[in-house]
Amino acid sequence: MGVHVIHEARRCLQCEEPLCMQRGCPLQTDIPEMIRLFLSGRGNQAGIMLFENNPMSDVCSLVCDHEKQCEGHCILGKEHGTSAVQISSIEHYISNTYLHKYSLMKHAARKEQRVAVIGAGPAGLTVATKLAQHGYDVTIFERMSRLGGMMRYGIPDFRLPREILDTYEKKLKALGVHIRPHTTLGGTLHLDDLFDDGYAAVFVGTGVWRPRRLGVKGETNGNCHFAIDYLKDPSVYELGRSVVVIGSSNVAMDAARTAIRYGAEQVYLVARHYEVSSGEREADYAQADGVEFIYARTTKEITPDGPMLAQRHFDADGHCVSEDEPELLRVDSVIIAVNQDPKDKVVRTTKGLKTNENGLITVDEDGHTTREGVLSGGDVVLGAHNVVTAVKDAKKVAAAMEAYLEQKAAEDENKDTSATPQPHRPIMHE
Repeated sequence: MGVHVIHEARRCLQCEEPLCMQRGCPLQTDIPEMIRLFLSGRGNQAGIMLFENNPMSDVCSLVCDHEKQCEGHCILGKEHGTSAVQISSIEHYISNTYLHKYSLMKHAARKEQRVAVIGAGPAGLTVATKLAQHGYDVTIFERMSRLGGMMRYGIPDFRLPREILDTYEKKLKALGVHIRPHTTLGGTLHLDDLFDDGYAAVFVGTGVWRPRRLGVKGETNGNCHFAIDYLKDPSVYELGRSVVVIGSSNVAMDAARTAIRYGAEQVYLVARHYEVSSGEREADYAQADGVEFIYARTTKEITPDGPMLAQRHFDADGHCVSEDEPELLRVDSVIIAVNQDPKDKVVRTTKGLKTNENGLITVDEDGHTTREGVLSGGDVVLGAHNVVTAVKDAKKVAAAMEAYLEQKAAEDENKDTSATPQPHRPIMHE
């Protein structure tokens, strides 16, 4: 692994205008500098730089869509007729080594203000890391047993080893972050309770955990399941020998590949168009695992014997112009993987917290919600996206949250000063 990574690093041209960074990376990771530091024997400094820019660097090195992002913009692959530098492998080698060897460094003395983070997915963990590093007393409230959110319960461990997320959890605890697992805000505890108990600000990063329906007859059948539920714990499902996954996103690919690993002998994946919406690498791996793709079909009904699928026909502009009569695809189980929406417990139990027509929390450009002291980011604001998009949004919100906390601290100090009785000074007569 190490020799391969060094070889790939040496292939980097150190472009003066690195498109891999400028156009390819949503977080603008300084890829040439990362490689330069690594090759000069300063892997530790490279790791510090990566985690400063992206607290989820080790995760992103494994699950980002690199073919469309950094590697897809590498000049070697675009213009020189060779393969792109395997930036993802280099980043993973550096960030994984750094994560295991070093602590997430604290940059400021401890502050008195307490911050609550609701949800321990990529957005919540990014905000918790940034604020804890800057001295704030952070508590994470997570409804599941372990940290990671969709990274742990939505991405299979053959793509993202759980050991990486376990290490993140240990590093956060070492940073002083308090973690409350199996704690749902909007149930026994409400968001208002946090302010009553002295929290100065709250970040809501609860993600999108409600599976979206197809809206067809048969979704309550015993042979029908939702991908987001299935991926939480595939071991409790008995899908049978044949399975069809409806949808073509990364989640759909994960569900299909997981079904194969849990014993399904024939797995189909149904896409509505003649291309899939997942990343190219994920589709390639799914086909390599034996998943059979069925293109240009729409689901009309789910029966106990499988879905009724209709062939779709398109014009030159890609618009569907007609559909054939539906036909039965006979399988043991159906998994629906079309999209996810947010759950609404926090919103329903919090006064003044508004959402849009899709149930996503309404925020301004910095992540402030319609409720004073409550900020939000990640999928619960943007809708279902990938890890790096959630991290990018959360970094912005974390900066806004710190600015809000600093302003609040200054205001509280001014109140204390004005409320303090001034010492009596006798009038001096000349």
